[in-house]
Amino acid sequence: MKLSARNQFQGAVTKITEGQAMAEVTAKVGTLEFVAAITEGSVKNMGLKVGDSVTVYVKATEVMIGK
Repeated sequence: MKLSARNQFQGAVTKITEGQAMAEVTAKVGTLEFVAAITEGSVKNMGLKVGDSVTVYVKATEVMIGK
């Protein structure tokens, strides 16, 4: 699969929280954790499970920090 996102990180799924239509998938990359909101259908289609190795792709138009 080819994607235009240049920020790609190898990690592992640490948590999957399923809702009615969406799921939050948490992946640990080194000392960081990324949380992605994806459809439950995507979780099922990919067969995602805790412990699976995944690639986290990040493509954002903005990164903001507030204090």
